[in-house]
Amino acid sequence: MKRLLLLFTTIAALTSCNQANDDAQGDTPLIGVSMLSMQNEFIVNVSDEMEKKAEAVGAELIMVDAERSALKQIEQIESFIAQGVSAIIMNPCEVEASSPAVTKALAAGIPIINVNSATATKPTAFVGSDDVESGRIAMEYIAKRLGGKGNVIMIHGYMGQAAQIQREQGAREILTKYPGLKLLAHQTGEWDRAKSMSLMENWIQSYGNKVNAVFAQNDEMGMGAVKALEAAGIKDKVVVVSIDAIPDALRAVEKGTLDATVFQNAARQGSQAIETALKIIDKQPYEKEILVPFQLVTKENVAEFKK
Repeated sequence: MKRLLLLFTTIAALTSCNQANDDAQGDTPLIGVSMLSMQNEFIVNVSDEMEKKAEAVGAELIMVDAERSALKQIEQIESFIAQGVSAIIMNPCEVEASSPAVTKALAAGIPIINVNSATATKPTAFVGSDDVESGRIAMEYIAKRLGGKGNVIMIHGYMGQAAQIQREQGAREILTKYPGLKLLAHQTGEWDRAKSMSLMENWIQSYGNKVNAVFAQNDEMGMGAVKALEAAGIKDKVVVVSIDAIPDALRAVEKGTLDATVFQNAARQGSQAIETALKIIDKQPYEKEILVPFQLVTKENVAEFKK
């Protein structure tokens, strides 16, 4: 009888302990976050904002770097599923190759929110911006600066990523509107400043003074192009426009070395991704798609965007 009583007591204690753990986990939502690359300043800004928001609302994050590998990103989402997270936020590496991660999360019954970039497979929700719009804004500015005529070079981001695909789409839409604009060359700089500087150096050797404008799909690459053009002594003859409005780019616009950038709101994307995840966890109404508008930044209005 004593042994039976001891057994019941032990079971009761274990049940109480498990209930306490469940309650604690319920009080503190656990969110797994996989980011494209922590070597990219804009992506770091988005992740920093997520951490700030999570701390403010009492959520716990497991933040990991996919290092631009879709395969690694899928493995990270599998790990989140195994850990039993309440929700997943993913900054996809690629449109197609990162899609299995979304499928796996949904099959496990875990909501997944794509932030900043899209996948072919539709997630529970998306928080970001319309990258087609940013490409249009950048190329429209170039068209107006050149009077609708001239030779343009386009530096792509990481090929196959949503931002690269959509920013190219938007830029080409504008190029179609202006028959006098010619796309002289285009190649990937993989969102990287040094690689884009090297690309620009090669193009300067190949085309020299034929280059009238450069559209870089992000600021890191735009700054690389500016550096190469300055070294060649021809920056004053070439219009350079990029996207993101990171601090370096804003300083360059203020200085006049970068002609324009397109502001993408990292703070809103990061904070609203966390807010959306928490609404889904709490079974509250939420928006399945949140698009934060882009804004053109030039020397005339750059002061509005500097912190």
